[in-house]
Amino acid sequence: MALRKGSAYTKRYTRPYTRKSKKRKKSYIKTVPNAKIVKFKMGDIKGFDNNEYQIQLHVISKEKIQLRDNAIEAVRQYLNRFIQTRIGKEFYFEVKPYPHHILRENKMLTGAGADRMQTGMSRAFGKTMGRAALIKPGQTLFIIAIKNERAEVIARKLIRSAKARLPCKIRTLTFKTNIPSKK
Repeated sequence: MALRKGSAYTKRYTRPYTRKSKKRKKSYIKTVPNAKIVKFKMGDIKGFDNNEYQIQLHVISKEKIQLRDNAIEAVRQYLNRFIQTRIGKEFYFEVKPYPHHILRENKMLTGAGADRMQTGMSRAFGKTMGRAALIKPGQTLFIIAIKNERAEVIARKLIRSAKARLPCKIRTLTFKTNIPSKK
């Protein structure tokens, strides 16, 4: 079965509905779906820990949004693949948000003509179908660390092309550090 559109979930940023029942075990989510994000830190992790990178690009959300794990993974794969091919191995890439929020969906039956859907069961608890990260304005989504100015231009172009995979408006901040030369 295909995923529902992300717009079916993004409007619900408020605290998720929690069912309260006289039977205690009905008040909890029974299964938690696996997270689709494979890795959170990629590239030269030791070099980043030792402050070898002069330039850090932070991709920051401008909106309050619910970001599904499949969108985070799509951007991660895209950026990681093209950073490796265009910049080389001297980079660090990190995914910051972790999808803790569990998405549920109430399965709907559709008629033969598919012109109307069933109604009823308002605020139904639903079955789990995915995970999402609740993102606040100003929260960092990704960090890309690189060593030189040429790589910064390439990384900025990649971030601009990855915007289409994200359901929110983003901005990129650059942090430059002065590294003492080794003698």
